[in-house]
Amino acid sequence: MDIFDEKDVKPMLIGADAEAFDDPDFLYELKLDGERAIVYLDPKHGTELRNKRNKRMLPVFPELSELHRQAKGRCILDGEYIVLKDGKPNFSEVQRRSLMSNPFRIRLAADKLPASFVAYDILYLDGTQLTGLPLTERKDILRRTVSESGLMAVSRVVERGGVELYKLTEQAGLEGIVAKRRDSRYYLDKRTKDWIKCKNLLDDDFVVCGYIRKSDHMTSIVLGQYDGPTLVYKGHVTLGVSGEDFRRIEAHNTVAAPAMEVPAGHGNEQAEWITPDLVCTVKFMEQTANGGMRQPVFKGLRDDKAAHECKVVK
Repeated sequence: MDIFDEKDVKPMLIGADAEAFDDPDFLYELKLDGERAIVYLDPKHGTELRNKRNKRMLPVFPELSELHRQAKGRCILDGEYIVLKDGKPNFSEVQRRSLMSNPFRIRLAADKLPASFVAYDILYLDGTQLTGLPLTERKDILRRTVSESGLMAVSRVVERGGVELYKLTEQAGLEGIVAKRRDSRYYLDKRTKDWIKCKNLLDDDFVVCGYIRKSDHMTSIVLGQYDGPTLVYKGHVTLGVSGEDFRRIEAHNTVAAPAMEVPAGHGNEQAEWITPDLVCTVKFMEQTANGGMRQPVFKGLRDDKAAHECKVVK
């Protein structure tokens, strides 16, 4: 049994953040505001779409169930499913759909704002694992293997001009770029500095540990991250009470005390504590000297990452 039959591929992960740069040893492509996925395409037997936690995603993105018709061979692709709103990838719409379970609501959402899959890489083709090949060779094979349509595209690559591409993403209000070393191999389930993200806003993932009700229909979400085996306090981010994310947090299992040491003040004494297994993404301008965030903005809950994977960056 090979990696196609096992269907348990864990993607390679970006290992560094940096300011935009130019380097002939790197390729540059857009960083899209979607959700990472591995797709298994068999022209004869269909499509299987899995997120980073290997959860089957076709039940909530049924419009992607025919992607195998665009493959010229039995292959595994690494990429991202996105939802366009007002002409730009919208992470909130992806997350909203990911959390749906009602088939009727899913179909309505798919008809209104259909998802598409953007392929970055090819890991396997017709019985051959390609992860040991350089990135440039894998990109060439990907372009020859996949036919594009309104539901699937191949990520465009800029060979020079990383700084200029980054400036264009700033002007367009996009997330940023990813720089990838031209000769990089693909290491399954590994984080590597061969891939570097250059983002207009920083972001990080946190464990949702509780919430504090505030005035004006707002709440303050209490955040944590793991430092080794220990969950540690990482501050707050504001969230409105009217959206689906807060309704899910509010309905989560409550606990009598926090699962971490919490400093006095900041309203922590009035917090409602919950089981620390929900994960959210927060955008911010920069990290402060004491490890906090400047101008944090709640981006959304995500179900493709486990709480223990939210780690303190040192």
